[in-house]
Amino acid sequence: MQVIGELEKRRELARLGGGERRIESQHGKGKLTARERLELLLDEGSFEEWDMFVEHRCADFGMEAQKVPGDGVVTGWGTVNGRLVFVFSQDFTVFGGSLSESHACKICKIMERAMQVGAPVIGLNDSGGARIQEGVDSLAGYAEVFQRNVLASGVVPQISVIMGPCAGGAVYSPAMTDFIFMVKDTSYMFVTGPDVVKTVTHEVVTHEELGGAVTHTSKSGVADLAFEHDVDALAEVRRFIDFLPASNREKAPVLETQDPVDRPEPSLDNLIPANPNKPYDVKELIGKVVDEGHFYELQPTYAGNIVIGFARMEGCTVGIVANQPMVLAGCLDIDASKKAARFVRFCDCFNIPIVTFVDVPGFLPGTDQEYGGIIKHGAKLLFAFAEATVPKVTCITRKAYGGAYDVMASKHLRGDVNYAWPTAEIAVMGSKGAVEIIFRADIGDDEKIEARTEEYKERFANPFVAAQRGFIDEGIMPCNTRRRLCGALRMLRGKELQNPWKKHDNIPL
Repeated sequence: MQVIGELEKRRELARLGGGERRIESQHGKGKLTARERLELLLDEGSFEEWDMFVEHRCADFGMEAQKVPGDGVVTGWGTVNGRLVFVFSQDFTVFGGSLSESHACKICKIMERAMQVGAPVIGLNDSGGARIQEGVDSLAGYAEVFQRNVLASGVVPQISVIMGPCAGGAVYSPAMTDFIFMVKDTSYMFVTGPDVVKTVTHEVVTHEELGGAVTHTSKSGVADLAFEHDVDALAEVRRFIDFLPASNREKAPVLETQDPVDRPEPSLDNLIPANPNKPYDVKELIGKVVDEGHFYELQPTYAGNIVIGFARMEGCTVGIVANQPMVLAGCLDIDASKKAARFVRFCDCFNIPIVTFVDVPGFLPGTDQEYGGIIKHGAKLLFAFAEATVPKVTCITRKAYGGAYDVMASKHLRGDVNYAWPTAEIAVMGSKGAVEIIFRADIGDDEKIEARTEEYKERFANPFVAAQRGFIDEGIMPCNTRRRLCGALRMLRGKELQNPWKKHDNIPL
């Protein structure tokens, strides 16, 4: 009985983390503790903790007298909506959540087990970085975690929730995970902090400006979503994870829907404006064809000219990629290409079909784009779509010009089913530009140029030439888009396609 009492005493000590004073300090910053976060994230009573009593082994700088059970991270497994997940939650009340060799070993342990059993890993990051007192041992610990991130990539989904500081080498673990969520005003990520920036470049910048949630969701594209507070972030992770499979060997969960597969949507027949230069909101289209109108958009404030996210069709998860005419006329640029390419590759890793809505006038011109490497970056999206072996269903709604037509999941990149609305225009470029090149000698004669432009429109500014070549499987009425997409995805559920054997590809990074 004495042993049982000792066990409970030790457990209570571990649960206290850095003590009441530090817990109050954490709450004072508007942040939850590591254990409070896990209680909100996981199903009630499902958490099984591992390595509660692990302590650091450092004897330098008086550290042998400062030991806290758990060593600044809570690890284990539990369920989210009944589905198995592995978790780690860094405890800022213990040495500022800094990573020691023992701390790293705990994280590596649950990551390895997640890969073995096939379950997602969710990391709640709140750490001051490497534990300085341990020197190279803490750096080695980070590298061990990085290695597991790489091995787990494409095997199990990895989600990082940044809920406090994440700086220096610590940022590279979240950077290699599949999705990054942040909390506004209390979390930040950067490789070098404001003080170092000021010393080296003489720039004066705050933590929030340099690496806050708004910065990384709107300017850098490092993070996918930003939430108001810890509770909101954890609730959204619970919603989000239901779109994902447990591993690369499984399908995402299927949710029952009352939304009829054959539901017509007459309003879509009038979605495309008569003026080809007038924009429309592609999110309206997405909302009207997916189950219950529910679209979980990712990176909504970054590279708005392309839209990505998850939805369901007939209860099954699909990845959505769509050009957005409301921003830069839907042109592809560097940021949009990188944003969509990574999403397409995630979907392909985890057997999630991809639905692509195309309205793209081309790649964004300009010296900024060319000097920034649009050739390489645009090729990333091309490579991602071409490499993908999951079901790919494409619907061209309006413009599909030039190389951008090819890139956006065209039939030539092994698009399985390619539809076009009657308003689709598939050509090398817009009518006016094409005519001014082909009939350069007639420039200045407005009547001739206008007649040639109309001739070009009749010849190419429609889906019929592409359909004659078999590049479009069928022209469809916009109001029937949901029924046609659902039917195509249903037909493709048993699709099997393998790329040639290779150690790995060499995507143009």
